[in-house]
Amino acid sequence: MELRSEQARIGRFSPHVLRWTFATLALDQGDVATVADLMGHASLDTTRRYDRRGEQAKRDAMAAIAVPSAQTAAR
Repeated sequence: MELRSEQARIGRFSPHVLRWTFATLALDQGDVATVADLMGHASLDTTRRYDRRGEQAKRDAMAAIAVPSAQTAAR
């Protein structure tokens, strides 16, 4: 593990850090149920604990939702 961290020019890390990173990146691309399945979790709550995206990711997700306005719906 030490050799790989040197080759990647990153600090020391554990295999569990790789799982956190995978979960966080996968959650950016898919829903929590799919990521839970990929990680082998029986509970979605377990997968949610791996999410390290923070509050800004939640705000970005909300901003990306297209909510039709009353004018658009009338057309």
